[in-house]
Amino acid sequence: MSAVAFVGVFAAWVVWGGLSGTSSTLEVRELGYLDVTESSVTVQWEVSVEPGVEVSCALQALNGSFGIVGWRIVELGASEQRTRQFAESLRTSERPVTGLPYRCWLP
Repeated sequence: MSAVAFVGVFAAWVVWGGLSGTSSTLEVRELGYLDVTESSVTVQWEVSVEPGVEVSCALQALNGSFGIVGWRIVELGASEQRTRQFAESLRTSERPVTGLPYRCWLP
């Protein structure tokens, strides 16, 4: 009897997980940085996600000691393209030595 109950619970879990899970996959690739000044840096990155899906990304600028000197969250609207490239300027509290995407997620 317990084996039948286990099979029933397992089957329900598989169906629930398969139907409720998101099918969108998100890939992020750092493309570099440019335009470094005393108070800003431009971060370049690429996002690949299913067409029609919005994405949010946190960008950061780091100083020579790897301390965060600039931070910004950007909202990327849905698009018909799977892969898109972006460039965003970050204001910083001191001279940065690099800028990069910290993390991207599906809202």
